Amino acid sequence: MVTLAQVNFGLNLGGLIGIIYLLLAIVYFILTLAWLVQRGTRLRGWALSLYITQVIFTPIVLLLCGGILFFQGWRLDPILQIEQFLLSLLIIYLTIKDIVINAVYK
Repeated sequence: MVTLAQVNFGLNLGGLIGIIYLLLAIVYFILTLAWLVQRGTRLRGWALSLYITQVIFTPIVLLLCGGILFFQGWRLDPILQIEQFLLSLLIIYLTIKDIVINAVYK
């Protein structure tokens, strides 16, 4: 017997943050991987392993958090939605800072 689960999602602040996380994970993976391929020969030892770990795990975490927020964000009360919004602003700022620093300091 096959049972279909009901999937609920609402388009509120939590769902929108989930969509932003999903898009940011894809863009971050592509840009960081491109930077690592282009300039990764300069990195040695710990620096190279940290960047490879960052390329692998950061998009995975963002994809998981984005999926959870997209499908379960409608359950969050307003205080938790504001907290997720502030956390997403911090993540977007750190991502842009990382990309700009890597682009400026070649």
